[in-house]
Amino acid sequence: MTGRDTTVTWVDVRDGLPRVGHPVAAAITGRYPAEARTGRREEFWLVRTMYFTDRHHGEDGAVHRDCFVDSDGEVRFPYAPDSDDSVTHWSELSTLPGAATQLLLGEDVPPALRRAWDLG
Repeated sequence: MTGRDTTVTWVDVRDGLPRVGHPVAAAITGRYPAEARTGRREEFWLVRTMYFTDRHHGEDGAVHRDCFVDSDGEVRFPYAPDSDDSVTHWSELSTLPGAATQLLLGEDVPPALRRAWDLG
């Protein structure tokens, strides 16, 4: 088995944003209504895969600028303390096991998988 340890370098969104179109791990913080009867809001901080874009056209026709978008089309913006959810940090995604890339397609996949499994 190949090593599963990796070092993650987090970038504070206040210090810089990722390149447009690149997938990243995004640390998202915010609040949600955990208990409807009491009105208390629960804080959260979690990691999701997203991509960063300088322009995103929402399903409602709105154009969002400099935002992170997840696989469900949910838009989140760089950190805003009063937001229900925003991105605090981001990190480049790791490469595939035994590879120097984050994506392989088609006929390149089977040999790469075999090499990765043989590394163990």
